Formats: sequence, structure tokens, C-alpha cells
Amino acid sequence: MRLSKSWIIASKDFKTFRKKRNIIYSLVVVPLIIAVLIPVIIEYAGHKNGATGIPAAELLILLPAFAFFYVILAAYLPTPIASYTIVGEKVEKSLEPLLATPTTDSEILLGKGVAAFLPSIGAVLGGSVVFMILMDLATKSKLGYYYFPNWGTGITLFLLAPLAALLSVQVNVIVSSRMSDVRTSQQLGALTILPFAGLYVAGELNIVDLGSTSNLLIIAVALLVVDVLLFFVSRATFRREEILTKWK
Repeated sequence: MRLSKSWIIASKDFKTFRKKRNIIYSLVVVPLIIAVLIPVIIEYAGHKNGATGIPAAELLILLPAFAFFYVILAAYLPTPIASYTIVGEKVEKSLEPLLATPTTDSEILLGKGVAAFLPSIGAVLGGSVVFMILMDLATKSKLGYYYFPNWGTGITLFLLAPLAALLSVQVNVIVSSRMSDVRTSQQLGALTILPFAGLYVAGELNIVDLGSTSNLLIIAVALLVVDVLLFFVSRATFRREEILTKWK
């Protein structure tokens, strides 16, 4: 597999994404809204009606779950990008020339995957920085120290989030390789966030301790196994000849 060919494909997609407002909005606006909204809600909920604020013990349960929300975001953001790179380009008649080139399926998949992964994980990390700063400002008076960053957050952002984004990319590539409608592909691909949303709710309810590094590492190992399995599935299901000849 020639990595240079994959990078050429990814670079082409980067240029195309800059012209798509829905993709730009999802990468910039959504992470910033979450980064600002959650600290504002915590601040408002803690001081409305003369309340003294959310108890420190409760904050220590909520904060790891809020940080885990960026794993959900990492699973969501690649959806519109990965769907567009195959279904969208097919609809716009720009995919066929690529599939007709002397590049292997692995090179195409890697290039498409990189194009969806890098902007998504960059948006997640950028938004998380704003989130941690604002959340620390909102909670320092109650905790007596700055909660973020910490080891758990590091595992969440630099291990779980990339693995979740990689899983989303592969799922969306598999789905979009079998679909001919962008909206349907995105709707099915977005289902990737459901298991992460379940973990987030479990964290807020203190059913799963998302502040535990051991729990986070167990989740990471499970994600890694799924990502490896999906890699082989994506290679087996991506058939360029079928895309070229059967999609209408």
C-alpha cells in the first residue's frame, strides 16, 4: 500500500470539505456550543434561586461524564464527512474518476479515513480545551482546585476519543459503501454514538465510574478490538466495481 497515494486522496478531500458549509459548521460550531453550554448549565444550575451550588461530591461524579461527552462527539463528527466522501461524491459524479485510477482499495479507504479522522479529532481536541478552561472557572470555588486536566481526561481525549472516531469512520465507510443516498447513510452512521451515549448516561447516574482510569482503559481495549475487526470488515465490503457499476 502506497501511503503517498492515500495522502493525495485525503488532501483532495480536505480541499473539498472547505466548500461544504454543513461540514464546517459541524466541525466548528458543535464543539464550541458544547464547550460553552455545559459550563454555563453547571453555573446556572448551581446558583439559581439562591442555591449554594452543586455539591462537590456530585461534581466529582458529573465532571468525568461531561469529559466523556467528547467521546460521543468524536463518534459523531466523522459521520457527515465519511458519508460525503463516498455517497456524496458518488451523487456529484466525482467518485468514479477516483475509483477508476490505479489505486488499491486499501489506499482509497485509508485516504478517505484520514480525511474524516483528522478534522474530527482536531475539532474534538480544540473544543475540549475551551471546555476544560470554562469548566475549571465554574467549579474551582466549589472544589478548591482546578479539576481539569487530569489523567482520566488524558485517557478520554487522547485514547478513547481517537478510537471512537476511528470506529465511526470505519462504520460510516462501510455503511456509505452500501448506500446511494447521503441522508440515509448519515442516519445509519450516526447510530454509532448510541453505545457511547449509554456509557455517558451510566456515568452521570454513577452506574459506571468514568473517572476511573481502569474503567477507561477497559473501554479503550474493547474499542481497539472492535476497530481492528471493523478494519477487516471494511476491506471485505468495499467493492469499487460494484460502486461503479450498480449505484444509480
